[in-house]
Amino acid sequence: MRVSVFGLGYVGCVSAACLAGMGHEVIGVDVNQMKVDLVNDGKAPVVEERIGELIAEVVRTGALRATGDVREAIMNSEVSLVCVGTPSEPNGSLCTTYLERVTEQIGAALAEEAGQGGRHTVVFRSTMLPGTCLNLLVPILEKNVGGTAGVDFGVAVNPEFLREGTSVRDFFDPPKSVIGELDPASGDAVMALYDGLPGEVFRVPVPTAEAIKYADNAFHGLKIGFANELGAVCQALGVDSHQVMDVFLADRKLNISPAYLRPGFAFGGSCLPKDLRSLVHAAQRADVSVPILAHVLPSNSDHLQRAVDLVERTGKRRIGMFGLSFKPGTDDLRESPLVELAERLFGKGYDLRIYDANVNLSRLIGANREYIENRLPHLAQLLAESVGEVLEHAEVCLVGTRDPAVLSALPKSDGPVLVDLIRLPDAEARRAEPGYMGLAW
Repeated sequence: MRVSVFGLGYVGCVSAACLAGMGHEVIGVDVNQMKVDLVNDGKAPVVEERIGELIAEVVRTGALRATGDVREAIMNSEVSLVCVGTPSEPNGSLCTTYLERVTEQIGAALAEEAGQGGRHTVVFRSTMLPGTCLNLLVPILEKNVGGTAGVDFGVAVNPEFLREGTSVRDFFDPPKSVIGELDPASGDAVMALYDGLPGEVFRVPVPTAEAIKYADNAFHGLKIGFANELGAVCQALGVDSHQVMDVFLADRKLNISPAYLRPGFAFGGSCLPKDLRSLVHAAQRADVSVPILAHVLPSNSDHLQRAVDLVERTGKRRIGMFGLSFKPGTDDLRESPLVELAERLFGKGYDLRIYDANVNLSRLIGANREYIENRLPHLAQLLAESVGEVLEHAEVCLVGTRDPAVLSALPKSDGPVLVDLIRLPDAEARRAEPGYMGLAW
């Protein structure tokens, strides 16, 4: 394919060289004439493993050249990759100035070339927040081109997953490929670019592709911060942190796995809150600052408050809750987030009814009974005998269980407002209904 790559920094330079190495005809574009000259001399404008040899080879064979002329690049390509920087503004917001500028230039060049060839596809590879492409960049393109995205020209978002130092290797062996497509034809153009590369390919809506890059980088930062904080605590307590993490990493069932990584309700139970508190307390006693670990429980509490806020937003007072125990299939109420939710709602004066098939006050004993008597002493008057009793009472239902008896009884429409805390199996269909509210989806 004939490809133009806008921006010859790390991402653009590597993308251009690697695509040329795959057999595509590539034109690199940059406002910095020094970068353009370096590439045309067969030299890399960035320091990166293998990039020097690769650029020398593809320039020698004529597969890669560079220019500062946007119109020339557009005229001689069918796909444009936008790889310009999106740095932070002083207040932390995303700077889209370079994105907007190059998008205007591409749009103007496409307008000049209208009718000269097939449909051109503009692919944004720069990291940008969800909504940037559809709400900011597509309107700029449409205004300058004088046409409609997805009809007169293609648009896609194709985030990169290249690590500096190993970016050439990562390009040819990616952890995944993500294509946010405005329409299938736009996605097909991007697929053709990477034909032959290994790894799973995800074709998703444009905003999803934009968000994935942030999910990845936020999690990478969180992992590094977590490991470093835990290492500092271990050092203070005289424990070998690398030995601890070796064992931690060996657990592929719960630790390094999809476990606990689906948005849902707040966590609770007799272990996680207690152990986080004691670990943070031990760090404080040892004068070790652990801001990530110290904010896990406050973050969890804020997430629980989102459910309260959704109820308040309805303006209704009669509330039904399905689920109360910490985990389905148990009657363990200790530090259950659903108990905390019920306590907050009851404390705000809501008329509350609760159904949990596994919770029977007469059978609660020991620490479990003591906990609920301290946190929700009025539970006896709040518990309902059946699903139907809750549905008959409630104007708003909070669903915190996957009990089949509950799920089968939930009305599809014309019933109470449903606040979904667990992502119901039919959540995707229900999202179109006016009486459905998802907690984090």
